[in-house]
Amino acid sequence: MSQNELCYLTITEAAAGLRRKEYSPVELTGALLKRIESLDDKLHCFITLTAELALRQAKQAEQELRSGKDRGPLHGIPIALKDLYMTEGIRTTCHSAVLENWVPNFTATTVAKLEDTGAILLGKLGMHEFAFGGPSVDAPFPAIRNPWNTAHIPGGSSSGSGAALAAGLCYGSLGSDTGGSIRTPSSHCGVVGIKPTYGRVSRHGVVPLSWSLDHAGPMARTVEDCAIILQTIAGYDAKDPASADAAVPNFRGEIGHGIKGTRIGVPRLGWFDENLGVDRQTETTFNRALERLEELGATITEIDGKPFSHARKANQTILVCEAYAYHEKRLQQTPEKFGSSVRRRMLEGAFLSAADYITAQRARAVLNEQIRANFTRVDVFATPSAPRPPEASQPWIPTSRIFVLASLTRSISQVYLPSPRPAGLLMRTYRWACRSARDRSMKPPRFGSPRPTSRRPSGTSRDRCCNRTPAVSESFPPNQRSNRINGRLTKARPSIYSDL
Repeated sequence: MSQNELCYLTITEAAAGLRRKEYSPVELTGALLKRIESLDDKLHCFITLTAELALRQAKQAEQELRSGKDRGPLHGIPIALKDLYMTEGIRTTCHSAVLENWVPNFTATTVAKLEDTGAILLGKLGMHEFAFGGPSVDAPFPAIRNPWNTAHIPGGSSSGSGAALAAGLCYGSLGSDTGGSIRTPSSHCGVVGIKPTYGRVSRHGVVPLSWSLDHAGPMARTVEDCAIILQTIAGYDAKDPASADAAVPNFRGEIGHGIKGTRIGVPRLGWFDENLGVDRQTETTFNRALERLEELGATITEIDGKPFSHARKANQTILVCEAYAYHEKRLQQTPEKFGSSVRRRMLEGAFLSAADYITAQRARAVLNEQIRANFTRVDVFATPSAPRPPEASQPWIPTSRIFVLASLTRSISQVYLPSPRPAGLLMRTYRWACRSARDRSMKPPRFGSPRPTSRRPSGTSRDRCCNRTPAVSESFPPNQRSNRINGRLTKARPSIYSDL
């Protein structure tokens, strides 16, 4: 097997080959390090390469596997991390001059879980500054390039994760998603990403952008590989106040079982045409995917897209307010250390009032109910992953343009519906779906409860579409799920909610 073939193995294939002794963890790690050395000066995926650590971990994994100690499917598998996951003794920069030389003194829960299963850390990956600013030229690290065409953006904010996977520089990665930051680069780079249910995966040790919208999740080259990583990182963590004490099911259990009978809702009217609308070629490809899903046994239903559009607007207000709250002190003390793009976006939060934030959260509660009401007649929502293909790289992308690029993902972050995104097809299902999106037999646990009154496991299903592997995963209710609003919102403020 050639070096390139080794680098493009899936996690499933690599794990099987390790156990057949066709190659060793050291060989896999060495092949990836050589490929990184030859390509990354053009792609800029890695901020920090931990080559020596990776080789030590690979040798340890090789010895353990030879002695019969098998820690699971990630044992001996080289992965990389978006550079907002804290790693003890290894710098964590968030792609910003603010944290350029920061070395945390503890490790994120998710990273510790990966280490416990014998995964090998290749290094820390570039991103949009603080997961918010967009690609910029004034950060201390270069912007990441799309390996399919280096003149175009890879999407963000988990840019390095998407690009590194597409370029064969790692087998899996951890990204984060607040308004599309796993799903957009997965789409633009032709890989797979899953935004899990809110509370399913701990965010302890992940530098926050927006506390009530942030999700940690896996990225890989296949749905099954994402399921393997999610299986490892999911589970209750007392260190994360939003973590849910819910049973972790077998996420690979339904893969390959088909989608016959699945009811797919398409929220086209009132959403696909907002802003610049969905690119014609993108919508044509999306419609072909729907036709293929129908051939495989699914039914397609058009549903109202207006609540999704309104939810995106609420997401913007909540995100900006919470991002500014987290960074306020640093913005006041050392504003010059922030890139111009992220500084402009965060400072918008200084001009939003408590009333603006509360109104957005009230809108969120109403819109949750409106969007979830669709699940009486459909099992999943399907949309294009992004309204248009990856754009050409620019020194600076206007804030309004960044919101357009994520216009089909932000509303789902706002209502906590999880979303896998393979090759441009974005699918979301309701909260805590149990392995199959059609299983509604159990209720979700309470947030942060050490003893949930009931458990509802969930997972992924798999079928073939457009030569890629779409998936169905899970979702979770917001912190405010019990604060039901009677009637419609007032038209007081902010004005973006005046039509609710």
